[in-house]
Amino acid sequence: MTLITKNKKAYFDYEILETQEAGLELFGYEVKAIRAKQVNLKGSYCSVINNELWVKAMHIGVKQSLSLWSNLETIRPRKVFLMKKRIIYYGSKIKEGGYSIIPLELYFSGSLIKMRVALVKGKKQHQKKQTLKERTLDKEAKMMLKKTY
Repeated sequence: MTLITKNKKAYFDYEILETQEAGLELFGYEVKAIRAKQVNLKGSYCSVINNELWVKAMHIGVKQSLSLWSNLETIRPRKVFLMKKRIIYYGSKIKEGGYSIIPLELYFSGSLIKMRVALVKGKKQHQKKQTLKERTLDKEAKMMLKKTY
């Protein structure tokens, strides 16, 4: 498994309840751009439409070497391949309220490009502050350990 990109903001903004590996429907130029790491997951989300899962607002750049690169879409809905039972389950959770489906990371699994999607619940402002405090305390503890050695 070789990591291509990670949605770091999602780990901070959301409480991750469960994750699932999924495939993506991509065009050839998108695969080339992903291999060149011209992809951004920041702000992307998934939605269930007609019992199909679609990722939206995921930016995949276009290589300048393509002849028609100015006509190609960089942000478009892309189909996500996931088991039908999981899609129905995620759809019911979204309708229930308070839950979202967010892509966490994009990686190579052999020669295939896979995406890790997660069922998440948004954090409150005080929970985000608590996370920052914990990170600061951990960082200070590591600094103190380095000083003692």
